[in-house]
Amino acid sequence: PDNSFDIVWACESGEHMPDKEAYINEMMRVLKPGGKFVMATWCQRDDREVPFDKKDKRDLRFLYEEWTHPYFISIEAYEELIDATKSMSSVKTADWCEPTIASWRHSIWVGVYDPRGFIFKPTKYLKCARDAYCLERMHRAFKRGLMEYGMFAATKAKKDE
Repeated sequence: PDNSFDIVWACESGEHMPDKEAYINEMMRVLKPGGKFVMATWCQRDDREVPFDKKDKRDLRFLYEEWTHPYFISIEAYEELIDATKSMSSVKTADWCEPTIASWRHSIWVGVYDPRGFIFKPTKYLKCARDAYCLERMHRAFKRGLMEYGMFAATKAKKDE
């Protein structure tokens, strides 16, 4: 129902949504007035001032296709979608790329160093090797600024505000 949750927390789900506007609108719809909204999601850099070059487009296409993401949008584009609902206080945004970037390579090594996968589930281990390559590509996209780790926080306005 409308206005039913005190907190809406979305962690690494926005990148999977084919309709980003509907995704944001639904979260704002179910949040109670005065409720807190927090979201963490993978974002691409804003390409409105500096358009993507061929390498950027190729790398994004790889990330979309390999992990079946419909598409990424920028932190700025998410902020605009949240603002367009006209139901939230000012949105606080941040790029948490720097504090999270080490986790990409850590995720790779956790899977590669555990020999149980290779011994007990060799086909799954091969998938792990493929995922390691993808995680490395994602790490590099974050490192060079093509990708950003978007963090968002806002409070839903009370009805009399």
